[in-house]
Amino acid sequence: MAALVSGYDPKSIYDRCQCGQDGLEASSSQILVGNESLSLEEGGDVSFCIGDESVRCVRFKIASLSGPFKAMLYGSFLESRRDKIDFSKTGISVEGMRAVEVYSRTTRVDLFCPAIVLELLSFANRFCCEELKCVCDAHLASLVCGIEDALILIDHALEERANLLVASCLQVFLRELPNSLYNQKVRRVFCIPEARERLSMLGHASFFLYYFLSQVAMEENMALSTTVMLLEGLEEFATEKVAESICFASTRLCVARTKYKQGQQYSAFRLMNSLIFEYKPAGWMYQERSLYGVGREKIMDLNTATELDPTLSFPYKFRAVMKVEEKHIREAIHEIDKIIGFKLSPDCLELRACFFIALEDYESALRDIRALLTLKPKYMMFHGKVSGDHLVELLSHRVQQWSLADCWMQLYERWSSVDDIGSLAVIHQMLVNDPAKSLLWFRQSLLLLR
Repeated sequence: MAALVSGYDPKSIYDRCQCGQDGLEASSSQILVGNESLSLEEGGDVSFCIGDESVRCVRFKIASLSGPFKAMLYGSFLESRRDKIDFSKTGISVEGMRAVEVYSRTTRVDLFCPAIVLELLSFANRFCCEELKCVCDAHLASLVCGIEDALILIDHALEERANLLVASCLQVFLRELPNSLYNQKVRRVFCIPEARERLSMLGHASFFLYYFLSQVAMEENMALSTTVMLLEGLEEFATEKVAESICFASTRLCVARTKYKQGQQYSAFRLMNSLIFEYKPAGWMYQERSLYGVGREKIMDLNTATELDPTLSFPYKFRAVMKVEEKHIREAIHEIDKIIGFKLSPDCLELRACFFIALEDYESALRDIRALLTLKPKYMMFHGKVSGDHLVELLSHRVQQWSLADCWMQLYERWSSVDDIGSLAVIHQMLVNDPAKSLLWFRQSLLLLR
């Protein structure tokens, strides 16, 4: 039957609901609540005057909104004996006061446009109307659908301490990460100290929130100023107990690296320097500080890092590269051998293979690359430009080819002498020719476990 009504659009069911979006469509004397038309002045016994206009209200209903109103309208104040009360300096508009009157009788705010509900929220805070504040908070929170809504409402939410509305806006910002971090208004919410303080007062700012935001920012772009400010916020909200469990010192490390990427090398050096003096020194701290130092200071930090933690690979690699630059390639190989003795890592094997290639020791280079490919079969060498398999193919033409019997003999000799790298290289070569050999896979697994 509805389709027969003049002007009806059958597709209107797909339109967005307009409830609460068009504001309060009523005259100054009437408003429609459900199917009942209520008069704004029905049974009124007190008027609130705002400028030249007045809003007629029911005294006991307004008094029931809060303790301050009860004291004002039924206590020993002059207003308790007046039927007209001046509200011009309270900051509420005539439309807002009419909405207060309607709410006092209906306890509903969904009849009003968002601007009026925001005014009611401010009014509720000013006069301690807790129930009205909760209703406004929940209603406004339900209106936050996208980032534009959140950006409009977040400042009001923080100003009026509306917990649900703040949470709803933050949820939208987090849902839009990492793109929302590029929005200047969003950055203001999380990065400006005053905004952080307001979030903290409402219980929405925490170490874990800023830890999450900092991780997202660092993965997106460590050189962004936003990253630095989020990390500073992370440090601000870290308590001693949380810092111990989440490794608070690593936060300083992230800040230092971010400053370094922004060209603030000396600032990064000072930050790591303070970290070393504040906490018990560890190898990784000196290794990190060496990144921001120069000359002799850098070498001294790397040597100290090795003394405190011999398993750190970067100091060995750096010293080895320095020896190569000085044309002492065999000494560089000897240096990198030290860390390979501690742990077998693809990057160290790749570096040593490059040194062997420089010496034209192709057999040793091929051995290291084959061993590397057992650890990472799809490894790309030379900064991801050449596959390990392709380099094996190129080097194979420069070394003597082994028969199957030679391979078994070499494997026996290297296995007996506990040469794990040599054994892995031989097994890799044999598996290329006979990938179904289960005994070879078993021996390789034993080597990798060892």
